[in-house]
Amino acid sequence: MLSFVTAGESHGPCLLAVVTGLPYGAPVDLDFVNEELRRRQGGYGRGPRMRMEEDRAEILTGVRHGKTLGSPLTLRIPNRVSNAEELPPLTRPRPGHADLAGALKFGTSDARDVSERASARETAARVAAGALAHGFLKCFAIRAVGYVVELGGRKAARDAGSADEAVGLRSSSEFYSLESARDAEWRALVDEVRGDGDSIGGVFEVAAWGLPPGLGSHAGWELKLDGALARALMSVQTVKAVEVGLGVEAARRRGSDMHDEIVAGLERTRNNAGGIEGGMTNGQPLVVRAACKPISTLRKPLRSVDLQTGREETAAVERSDVTVVPAASVIGEAMVAFELARAFLDKFGGDTYDETRERFDAFQEKISRLARPAGTA
Repeated sequence: MLSFVTAGESHGPCLLAVVTGLPYGAPVDLDFVNEELRRRQGGYGRGPRMRMEEDRAEILTGVRHGKTLGSPLTLRIPNRVSNAEELPPLTRPRPGHADLAGALKFGTSDARDVSERASARETAARVAAGALAHGFLKCFAIRAVGYVVELGGRKAARDAGSADEAVGLRSSSEFYSLESARDAEWRALVDEVRGDGDSIGGVFEVAAWGLPPGLGSHAGWELKLDGALARALMSVQTVKAVEVGLGVEAARRRGSDMHDEIVAGLERTRNNAGGIEGGMTNGQPLVVRAACKPISTLRKPLRSVDLQTGREETAAVERSDVTVVPAASVIGEAMVAFELARAFLDKFGGDTYDETRERFDAFQEKISRLARPAGTA
């Protein structure tokens, strides 16, 4: 099974991602990995640390001559700011952060050890792992694109007819949305919130094109792809809710206005289901959304309690962003791509990339025959 683990702390020497399960002989696109790391650091509203770091991944294990060896693949991302041993104790936990819950879990008055690992800095390693998996999917013409659809309650367009169109639109927006005309309004909002010493959240969407039907499974609750995607997105530090397709809106509609009718050629009249039915891809584009809370570190901090003295104080102030929703869209894209690659390899994977290619091509031909009307060649 394709899987990955990350290691490292926010101000430690480096972050690591160890990916296992990629078949032997798969091409590795390290330039794409580093481009995704660069995008994670961008987007209007980021804080000063993004100017201190310049994330680039290097491959330590599992690759020779640009192709996987079928063994664990290790990616390393150095931290330019590496002073964890010198940092003071963090005794005034930030509301909304892991600080207090983690300190209570371990019975300590210093939440620094918790915050160092709970920090969203960890997601740089996730983006690297996800981009590696995404690069693998692109070999089979499967592409995922993440973009921002709402910031501070102000919505942007969600429609794109293809991955190329979505990437083109997103590239013209400093908020990674599909509607760059919103940028000026959103920029003014972020500047206003920054002046107030506050933060704002929003919503990002990930769409994926080129997916074959049948990824995931109906046979067991733990095998359903929508469940895996929800878990993957909910694991991102800022995410508080996940939707597939119409999401919550589906609960407000009648069945006749919700479900996607099937017509000749096994095509659909619409895609309200978001490309998943019964825990499996149905051949339509995948569409998932995630709602991001405002980040927890505020320049005008909220009330807290000092864990060493027991007195009420203001929460600790660390370097922070005003909004991380554009960056979260990059992280979300990486997490979705990894789960899609996992499901893809569960269905088509072999020991080698060539075996996987043969199984995928054979399945595509079989589906093509099923979609042809009876009596046609």
